[in-house]
Amino acid sequence: MKKDVIDYVWTDKKRTLFGLPLSFTRYFLTENKFITRVGLLSLEEDELDLYTVTDKKLVLPFKQRIFGCGTIVLYVKDTDTPTKEIKCVKQPRVVLAELDKYINIQRDRYRTRGRDMIGGYDAHDCECDDCHDDDPD
Repeated sequence: MKKDVIDYVWTDKKRTLFGLPLSFTRYFLTENKFITRVGLLSLEEDELDLYTVTDKKLVLPFKQRIFGCGTIVLYVKDTDTPTKEIKCVKQPRVVLAELDKYINIQRDRYRTRGRDMIGGYDAHDCECDDCHDDDPD
């Protein structure tokens, strides 16, 4: 029986002391999913579809920046993981650009954008007087 081969676009480990990959947390990026695998003997994997990402944030704490690392936070329209942190990875700006590229490809494929997954603004829901000005002075 042949093992399924997954084509990863990017993979890295969570960095710990001095930016070294001494962790049991691995990150994998495919063309349509982001996978987090945690554990040594017992593994736990969390997948998220890239088209469900609504926003991204790059966090560069001083201790991580010294070693060329950073944390990427993804805000996702997902029930079990609404916020995904990609902690302490090397070259975080390059990784964020790669993520952004594949997120946009998947959004175009499914014809969704962040505004499609979040309730839009409706002037009828607003309580202020400026939105309900019926007098066309």
